[in-house]
Amino acid sequence: MSIQKKKPSLFRTADGKSFLLPFVFITSLFLLWGFAHGLLDVLNKHFQGAFTMSKAESGLVQFVTYIAYFLMALPAGNFMRRFGYKKGILCGLTLFGLGSFSFIPAVMFHSATPFLIALFVIACGLCFLETAANPYSTILGPPESGAQRLNLSQSFNGLGWILGPLIGGMLIFNAGEGDSFALARPYILIGIVVALVTLAFCFIRLPEIKTEVIREAFPGGAEPKGEGAVVPLYKRPSFVRAVIAQFCYCAAQTGIFSFFINYVTEMDPQISNVRASQFLAFGGMALFMLGRLSGSFTMRWLKPSKLLFLYALASIVCMALVMASAGRISLYALYITFFFMSIMFPTIFALGLEGMGGQTKKASSYLVMSVAGGAFSPMLMGYIGEDNMATGFIVPLLAFGYILYFAWQFKAPVGK
Repeated sequence: MSIQKKKPSLFRTADGKSFLLPFVFITSLFLLWGFAHGLLDVLNKHFQGAFTMSKAESGLVQFVTYIAYFLMALPAGNFMRRFGYKKGILCGLTLFGLGSFSFIPAVMFHSATPFLIALFVIACGLCFLETAANPYSTILGPPESGAQRLNLSQSFNGLGWILGPLIGGMLIFNAGEGDSFALARPYILIGIVVALVTLAFCFIRLPEIKTEVIREAFPGGAEPKGEGAVVPLYKRPSFVRAVIAQFCYCAAQTGIFSFFINYVTEMDPQISNVRASQFLAFGGMALFMLGRLSGSFTMRWLKPSKLLFLYALASIVCMALVMASAGRISLYALYITFFFMSIMFPTIFALGLEGMGGQTKKASSYLVMSVAGGAFSPMLMGYIGEDNMATGFIVPLLAFGYILYFAWQFKAPVGK
């Protein structure tokens, strides 16, 4: 009697192996780093009052975070190639937890510097987690459903972006005046969760990520042949434009997220910081998550480059309305921008890698490093908008302008 193989599903392969439990834990990492990033936008506003910082100076919150990604992207990849992805996850979680609990002694110094150092350590850990979690999420099941699993994991990342400003705003902005532990509370909470997740990862079994599995999950990585096989990346105009576009997108996204609360409270002084953080969570971040989910369906019948062009154009219009300070119209335009910019990062990333062949991994590294755009834009926006936050939004407006140009100029490689 022959043994009938079970029908493969999202988390079960044809030979009967189930990866549901490992997938749940890997997906929890997406939620955790989304929450950590969502908290930054609350810290930006709080630092201005707690440490008497200008808007430009409070941009250091984002600077130390995104510069850590820039500095750690290559070391994280090298670490995992040498020691494996599971050890990379454990290293990332350890740094994440260490940085979170560092907020406790940082409170005693009554200075922003210890908090910024703690944020840098957290970001180094997040870089490790992001480097490992994306490929892991993809291989935990049949190769043909890898993209579906990755999209599912990324939806929990969007949930983290919503919970970050919501919980952070309640714990920080609702604290009494002079409560020195206000900044530490959300990070103590996340530190405890990270410690429990780290302990769980020590005992769960994760499959090793092998080269041939990655090749099945991410097709198109074969060595290029024929003419153009040795063309350096910097001589590929479409790729160079993609790197610049990704830099611009990260600059726009980080700047908008960072000064959302500032803009809302300046436009309507009756809105409290707590209320503004709730608007950021349920208004902006919810639309951001909805935009990513709907965008993946829209791309079934509309080319990604065309959708990117339309969304970039809509974002420019929204930013112009934000700068106009036209009351509720400007506020609604700011909310709607979250929807239109939601698909930009993954879309630019995918377009930038088209036709890369054997240079895919190297090209991917440069696209990841371009998140450094988020390190500089908050300080620039804060400097321009010190007296009137609306004027600072010229920075994301110009950034969306370049993304519009990238989408307009994009041409798929021959054979695509």
